[in-house]
Amino acid sequence: MKHGEWSRRDFFRRSAVLGAVAIGGPVLLSACTSTSSGDALQAAKSAKKIKIGIANESPYGFTDQGGRVTGEAPEVARAVFKAMGIDTVEAEAVSFDQLIPALNAKKYDVVAAGMNITQKRCGQAAFSLPDYSALTALLVPKGNPQQVLKFEDIKAKKVKVAVLSAAVEKGYATDSGVPEDQITTLDSQDNLLRAVTDGRVYCAALTDISLKDLLKKNPGAAAEVTQGFDPVKDGKPVISAGGFVFRTGDAPLRDAFNAELKKLHEGGEWVKIVAPFGFTEANLPKPDVTTEKLCAA
Repeated sequence: MKHGEWSRRDFFRRSAVLGAVAIGGPVLLSACTSTSSGDALQAAKSAKKIKIGIANESPYGFTDQGGRVTGEAPEVARAVFKAMGIDTVEAEAVSFDQLIPALNAKKYDVVAAGMNITQKRCGQAAFSLPDYSALTALLVPKGNPQQVLKFEDIKAKKVKVAVLSAAVEKGYATDSGVPEDQITTLDSQDNLLRAVTDGRVYCAALTDISLKDLLKKNPGAAAEVTQGFDPVKDGKPVISAGGFVFRTGDAPLRDAFNAELKKLHEGGEWVKIVAPFGFTEANLPKPDVTTEKLCAA
């Protein structure tokens, strides 16, 4: 691994000793204690502190080489909470598939990990308004000799594709008719890259933002990223948009967060915050992309 990046498995091993990390500050060696019960918004305002959950996936939410939690979602959350009068944001890292279970177990109050808003997840927790939208892309060998550009090409050319565990791309692949035996599930972005460059799979599927960030951190890799696209389900394009996640009982916290997030989007500050992580104004969700529509899709 490069640049001090930790995979999900690394974080799983370290979770016994790493409890929470203060954004912009030193590691806090504490047990994985539950957040306070009752009104999460009032508790956070009173303490001027809140805890978020991340999955250590760059560029959405990760710990840098200096031990600082950063990424698109933590930095946006930090700005939102500051506007709400909550000055300190701590973070706890868990594996991606445990983000919502740990949220509901009150290990933290918000998931800030670039999580796609899907119908299944909406049945488990409450999402903010869409924070960003992103196209899907494929990581392929340099030159893309098989000219695989979309999931339909993966099916037609019978090549293997790697996806991250618990991520939406596996569903995109199967919805496009890719058989299960052509899909390999891996536990980290680094392993996606290795699988492609080692020839164990032909390609890997993830958001175009993530894959471009991965190659930026591994400039010598013999791979490239295809042009972004919207996956297709039942003949219709699937819009991918991510947001922050709250417990269903914490509507006051979610609503207050949404109000300030909307101001960041509309005032132009959001683009400034997320630009270092490869996001642009094009990643702002269109007005007709709503949480309600995404949850119903």
